[in-house]
Amino acid sequence: MGSAEISPRPADLPAQLERGEVMALSHDAALTELELLGGELCAQHASGVRLRAVRLTGVDLSGSRLEHLQINHAVIAGCNLANVQSPRARIEMAEIRDSRLTGIQLTEATLADVTLRGCRVDLASFAFSRLERVTFEDCLLVQSDFLQSTLQGVRFHGCDLTQVDFREAQLHVCEFRGCDLTGAQGAASLRGAAMAWSDIVAMAGVWAQALGIDVLEEE
Repeated sequence: MGSAEISPRPADLPAQLERGEVMALSHDAALTELELLGGELCAQHASGVRLRAVRLTGVDLSGSRLEHLQINHAVIAGCNLANVQSPRARIEMAEIRDSRLTGIQLTEATLADVTLRGCRVDLASFAFSRLERVTFEDCLLVQSDFLQSTLQGVRFHGCDLTQVDFREAQLHVCEFRGCDLTGAQGAASLRGAAMAWSDIVAMAGVWAQALGIDVLEEE
C-alpha cells in the first residue's frame, strides 16, 4: 500500500455555511452546516455533542469535557483545544491546523481520515484508541502517548515525537518521515512501520535502547 492510498479523505463542506454564535454546549447538541468565528467555549461539560459539516476558526474550547463527541466533515483552524477531555470520541473526515491540543485526552476514541497540520499535540493521550488514515504533519507531539492504541495507515511527517509512548501499540502500514523519536518508549512496537533510511540511521540510539544494547566507549 503506497503513501497516496493511506491519505486521509478530505472534509466535504457545503459551499455556503451559516454563520453562527454558540454561547454554550448542551448535552446531545447538534451543530450542522455552521461556521463559528471566534468564541469562548472554555470549560464546557456536555455529552453526545455532534458537529457535522462545520468550520471552526479561533474557537476556544480549552478545559472542556465532551464525552462521546462526534465530529464529521470539519475544518478546525487556529483553535484552542488544550486539556479537552473527550473519551470515546469519534472524529471522521476532519482537518485540524495551526491549533493547540496540548494535554487533549482522546482515549478509547476513533479517528478516521483526519489530518493534523502545524498543531501542538504535546502531553496528549490517544490511549486505547483506533486511528485509521490519520496524518500528523509538522506537529509537536512531545510526551504524548499512544498506549495500547491501534494505528492503521497513520503518517508522522516532520513531527517532534520526543519521549512519545508507543508501548503495546499496534502499527500497520504506518510512515515516519523526518521525525525525532528521541527517548520514545515502546520502540519495539514500531514493527510494521516504514521509515526513510536516513531516519533509521539517525535513530540508531533509539533502536539500541529498545534492544538493550549497551554502547561502548571508542578506543
